[in-house]
Amino acid sequence: MRYAVINAGGAGTRLWPLSRASFPKQLLSVRGGKSLLRLAYERLEGFVPDERIFVCAGTTHQQVIMEHLPELPEENFLGEPVARDTANAIGLACAVIVERDPEAVAAFVTADHVIEPVESFREALGTAFDTVEAHPQMLATFGVPPTSAHTGLGYIERAEPLPDAPNRAGPGGGPAVFGVSAFTEKPDAATAQAYVAGGRHLWNSGMFVWRADTLLTQLHRHLPGAYDGVTRIAKAWDTAERTTVAEKAYAELPKISIDYAVMEPAARGEDDARVVVVPMAVDWIDVGAWPALARTLANDPAHNASNAVTVLVDSEGNIVVSDDPEHLVATVGLRDTIVVHTPDVTMVCPKNDAERVKDLVARVRQTHGDRYA
Repeated sequence: MRYAVINAGGAGTRLWPLSRASFPKQLLSVRGGKSLLRLAYERLEGFVPDERIFVCAGTTHQQVIMEHLPELPEENFLGEPVARDTANAIGLACAVIVERDPEAVAAFVTADHVIEPVESFREALGTAFDTVEAHPQMLATFGVPPTSAHTGLGYIERAEPLPDAPNRAGPGGGPAVFGVSAFTEKPDAATAQAYVAGGRHLWNSGMFVWRADTLLTQLHRHLPGAYDGVTRIAKAWDTAERTTVAEKAYAELPKISIDYAVMEPAARGEDDARVVVVPMAVDWIDVGAWPALARTLANDPAHNASNAVTVLVDSEGNIVVSDDPEHLVATVGLRDTIVVHTPDVTMVCPKNDAERVKDLVARVRQTHGDRYA
């Protein structure tokens, strides 16, 4: 049967101080008062039954996540004692699902993206499910046609279409599934521009579909320590020993992403699995930093993006955010700057330095511990 797992374990430090360790970015409201996590869940509604939707996140966030997703069965929350990146989060989910359904095909989707229209997302998801069900050794990922030479995203180089790949209906048509030649993580500006101009590269969405047992086979081959750990946890998942086993095993897991651990070696043809990409023609916002979040906010005629009560005099191109609807943010002569107000932190930085907010959080921790982080 078909399953879906929402990966919701990101820390979101580049969206500090709105995103905190206790309230990470996937819980922030972005569309109609709904959180990114809620939007991710609703994209799956009607496509995968509630009882086969899982959420993988830190154990400390279980209560607040269940408040955002009251339909989620409690046993479908997959808690990680500590963060060990996506190879282990995905491996754990696959191991738990295989214990319930040895032939399960599972989609892994993100909790920190805005994806519209939902219909196009679901069409691509259905194509990936159909492809993997027909070809159990395939590892399917999704690529978004780039609209700019973004240097903060990964890229997928597509190869030739699958010989028996389905064609898309409607305007545009064309093959719906392609082979993958290579992955590139966050290229420099010149390389990103060449990728966009060449027409063979897609943004790496970080979402996947595969048979759960196929992924575990890949994990066993490329990252045996992680395979041993997550399968040991899965065996104890429905027992009283779950917490003890999980805490001990997770402490020993190597911290590595699924791209580095599995997808890149498989794309190089190092084993019998084949990596394919399904182009997803959507408006896609990876809400990883303030400029991306700004795309979800209202803009004034001077291109200031804000959700706050503001008075902006001779100010242009700014991002102004507050979590207090009664707090006024006022600026004079300010340009291309991020201003974020919370009850205990005010953060100001140039938009060009948005990626450095992560470094700022590290410095805050060094100076003040976890009080403001």
